[in-house]
Amino acid sequence: MSLARIFQRPHYRSDATQFIEDLKQTRPELDRKQREGRALLWDRRIDRDLQAEFRAGKVAQSGYVYYDMAPSTE
Repeated sequence: MSLARIFQRPHYRSDATQFIEDLKQTRPELDRKQREGRALLWDRRIDRDLQAEFRAGKVAQSGYVYYDMAPSTE
């Protein structure tokens, strides 16, 4: 008997894992819909020229944005 088998725990599946596995069994189209939804927003090529234009047009933000901390002219 190996040492690893002595300390082996019984297979444990959390309630959340069981719920997700059951959901995927009852609704097999869920994986496909998830991939389609991800493709809408995340799996896209980045337009490097457009990103460079956005960075060039960025305006520096003041230290505290909610109150104008203009220096006093007195």
